[in-house]
Amino acid sequence: MNLIASFQVDHTKIVPGIYESRVDEIDGGFATTFDIRMKTPNKEPAIHPNAMHTIEHVVATFLRNDEEWKDRIVYWGPMGCLTGCYLIVKGRPKAQELQPLLLRAFEHMAGYEGEVPGATPLNCGNYLLHDLPMAKWEAARYAEILKTRACYEYPVAERLVTKDGTFYDS
Repeated sequence: MNLIASFQVDHTKIVPGIYESRVDEIDGGFATTFDIRMKTPNKEPAIHPNAMHTIEHVVATFLRNDEEWKDRIVYWGPMGCLTGCYLIVKGRPKAQELQPLLLRAFEHMAGYEGEVPGATPLNCGNYLLHDLPMAKWEAARYAEILKTRACYEYPVAERLVTKDGTFYDS
């Protein structure tokens, strides 16, 4: 099998930021997947599953209610490695165009008070797996990164093609 695009990113060099992960053409339109990287992989501790679950609920609710973007949001959810999330949007916006939206979303998360949206047995498959204080801390940290030093260009692993196949240097 071919190595998928997200595994061709050099995870020893990636830093927090907003990255275009892939663009898919669907029925004459586009869907763009963004890597919303909140942590430096393999160097910083991953986001705790309870905090990530809370970030998923609160930020998804925010994004799907944002007046400017709500009709373009397709999906928001955590990466399996717990170092960030994926955001899929309709169209082909640039990563930098999402910075104001994501800054608003993470500032909202950082200041969020009250019940986590959808965190009930009726609405969620694991409603007890939440940690609002830690989610707020992670969100405030990422919002500061978005304000001061977000990166938008993936470091790509080098490919070595030989008669035996393709190898990646990450």
